[in-house]
Amino acid sequence: MDKVLNIIKNDPWLEPYADAINGRHEMVQQKEKELTIRCSLEEFASGHLYFGLHKIKDGKDVKWVLREWAPNATSIYLIGDFNGWKELPEYKLNKVKRTENWEIELPAKAIKHGDLYKLKVYWSNGCGERIPAWATRVVQDENTKIFSAQVWDPAKPYKFKKKVFIPNVGPLMIYECHIGMAQDEEKVGTYNEFREKILPRIAEDGYNCIQIMAIQEHPYYGSFGYHVSSFFAPSSRFGTPDELKQLIDTAHQMGIAVIMDIVHSHAVKNEVEGLGNFAGDPNQYFYQGDRREHPAWDSLCFDYGKNQVLHFLLSNCKYWLEEYKFDGFRFDGVTSMLYYSHGLGEAFCNYGDYYNGHQDDNAICYLTLANKLIHSLNPRAITIAEEVSGMPGLAAPFEDGGYGFDYRMAMNIPDYWIKIIKERRDEDWKPSSLFWEVTNRRKDEKTISYCESHDQALVGDKTIIFRLCDADMYWHFKKGDENGVVQRGIALHKMIRLLTASTINGGYLNFMGNEFGHPEWIDFPREGNGWSYKYAKRQWNLVDNKELCYHYLGDFDKKMVETIKKVKNIQKTDVVEIWHNDGDQVLAYRRKDLIFVFNFNPTRSFTDYGFLVPKGAYEVVLDTDNKDFGGFGFNDDSITHFTCSDPLYAKDKKEWLKLYLPARTALVLKRVKNNYGVE
Repeated sequence: MDKVLNIIKNDPWLEPYADAINGRHEMVQQKEKELTIRCSLEEFASGHLYFGLHKIKDGKDVKWVLREWAPNATSIYLIGDFNGWKELPEYKLNKVKRTENWEIELPAKAIKHGDLYKLKVYWSNGCGERIPAWATRVVQDENTKIFSAQVWDPAKPYKFKKKVFIPNVGPLMIYECHIGMAQDEEKVGTYNEFREKILPRIAEDGYNCIQIMAIQEHPYYGSFGYHVSSFFAPSSRFGTPDELKQLIDTAHQMGIAVIMDIVHSHAVKNEVEGLGNFAGDPNQYFYQGDRREHPAWDSLCFDYGKNQVLHFLLSNCKYWLEEYKFDGFRFDGVTSMLYYSHGLGEAFCNYGDYYNGHQDDNAICYLTLANKLIHSLNPRAITIAEEVSGMPGLAAPFEDGGYGFDYRMAMNIPDYWIKIIKERRDEDWKPSSLFWEVTNRRKDEKTISYCESHDQALVGDKTIIFRLCDADMYWHFKKGDENGVVQRGIALHKMIRLLTASTINGGYLNFMGNEFGHPEWIDFPREGNGWSYKYAKRQWNLVDNKELCYHYLGDFDKKMVETIKKVKNIQKTDVVEIWHNDGDQVLAYRRKDLIFVFNFNPTRSFTDYGFLVPKGAYEVVLDTDNKDFGGFGFNDDSITHFTCSDPLYAKDKKEWLKLYLPARTALVLKRVKNNYGVE
């Protein structure tokens, strides 16, 4: 390849690895050619239109057709409510000539909406009941807990009211959420309840995107949706397919994009519900030998080198985009896919760790093809990689030599916040280190910054507010009864969020409830807690109660999101450091007309603390110490601050902005025109 790819041009340190980078790029091109000899990539990724159960017109007649890929099967029967769950000759599937596919055609009256069904699959030395791999509706019996596929053919299927939706990605403000635990009640929440009760909250808070977890059907609720069994079926424990469609449609009408937490990094080991041993071949979908099982997740790893598996996974991407109008995906567990080691025990200290032959080029090829497909189907689609190793090019365009994601998760940031809260005294927080951490990223790749996600809210970990306040949250979060621990926690919670959100180069993410300092961890019903739903919910009543301090944090988050969104495409503007002094623990930086000033010092306030900024008049647009947000209100935020001239800096058109900086507070000021014509 004579052409030097842009990711190498942008980062000369990658030049020694040009052969590996070019090799991966060429592999994608060759694989796409192989898959598209007779069709386009979009047409190749249409397996869901062929496989599975479909009601089709054949001339004037209407009939049902069910097809399945089962190369190791010797015979297959369709069993269900409609035939007493018996293996009858008229319900036996036929092998399609010169293929590994099986199919059956039935008259329209043979099965009806709501019928339950499965496949009885036989192979050379055994048999078993299986849920079709391409099933689009799977339900669980409340009494027996057995899962079955279900015919979904409503008389009046849901029709989207918002035909075309254009996501607002300037910037992307993501609200990460889980349908089941989004309610105050101790139960599994529904799509309808989320649409009616939670979506309005998200819209009111100013977030323009929701990232929904646990959509693909999973047998064990406590897996948080990460042990998927039926990849084409939205989880029925939350409601019907039509109710999910209505939720997405309503979000679009509110101007909110909807992305899905898609799990293609592994699959549940279950055989009856999942793909683990679909037709007597444990490797039909998965790698052979030691690579079949994930050593840390108790799950199975897809064989991305098989074209049939690529067909299955790429079709899955297209299905969710077109059938449910999702606006994109956050791909889970990308690090696990990229490396033979799944990233376990790896330090990733230098570039050689990304090109040492320990990478799964098949998985890299799949991810790149998935991004090409998704953006071909919807150029406005959003793709995000959950990836911790820092592999270069992940969120760079394919034509530049990258893998095509729009964003990568800035997973270093939450780890850093946890580390300094746990290990360093407040007096030892160095603004230079804080600033470097939140702005440390590849210049040619966009990131999603976040302080904490669902990972930090799970049992066994702690949210930021709980690390800061611990048990005092339970006793001193009533207004007027705050002690020093709670006051510190409230102050730092706001400052940490503001520093993280205001330095984005792509987007910002918050997990539901964390914006107001949700006090409880997440613990799904399990044997160890008596199958309780007590901690698998969100206590919205806390933020709604104006007598408690939670609303301070919620109100601040809303104002912070509003402030950031008011600057058009703030994520594309330069983050210009103005000042840092680790001794004073003061930091200041500029983004366009906004000045961000932080005083992390826990005890010292500063009077007339000066910074050189573009001359003009500045108004306070956000103050973490404002009484409305649980602060002390030491500053008068109505004052317009005028810069003071200095002959030494006149040629730079900079002057001194002098401010009062109370301890443990942050200010955001905006350069404005005023009554005197000063700007």
